Amino acid sequence: MATALNNGNLIVPVIKNADQLNITGLTKHVNNLADAARNGKLKADDTQGGTFTFTNVGTFGSLMGTPIINQPQVAIMAAGIIKKRPVVIETEQGDSIAIRHMMYLSMSYDHRIIDGSLGATFVTAVAKELENFKGVEF
Repeated sequence: MATALNNGNLIVPVIKNADQLNITGLTKHVNNLADAARNGKLKADDTQGGTFTFTNVGTFGSLMGTPIINQPQVAIMAAGIIKKRPVVIETEQGDSIAIRHMMYLSMSYDHRIIDGSLGATFVTAVAKELENFKGVEF
């Protein structure tokens, strides 16, 4: 995850074993690491061993961004701001225009490791998961 610091710089703490966490666990780790980063309490190990970064350029009001890979990681995904937009809704009864919350995703990846079609397929899969997200029960 990329974390904006109060001085305008970014740091990339690593959520270890993220594949074993649910959305609540990920949220707790994100909040704890971001707090530690902004208060100068990260340890060296907190920024090592990452393979993939997620950054939210939308927090700065950006519609989208072109993220740069933090080597030796293999990819980085960016989410833009969520804004209401007019969109075409296709149904069996015909097309209509409606207002929907929309967000752009972008991803950069090392083509020596990730094939372009697999990278694009991954972005599409993430988008579908987000579109079908029903919320979290606490």
